[in-house]
Amino acid sequence: MTVTKNTLIGEILKADQTTAPYFLEMGMHCLGCPSSTSESLEQACMVHGVSVQELIDKLNKHISK
Repeated sequence: MTVTKNTLIGEILKADQTTAPYFLEMGMHCLGCPSSTSESLEQACMVHGVSVQELIDKLNKHISK
């Protein structure tokens, strides 16, 4: 899986649950909420004031291990 700004958070977590700490680190503490899992990475980053590209890089590096 390659994460992009349009990838849904739910898709990322379904593909690799060990990515959850990256979302918790950015302040997204309600990962089980239906609205959070249906948000795109870009939408979530805008809401939480996080650089989408920085998070994409971290997630793709983690997933590729």
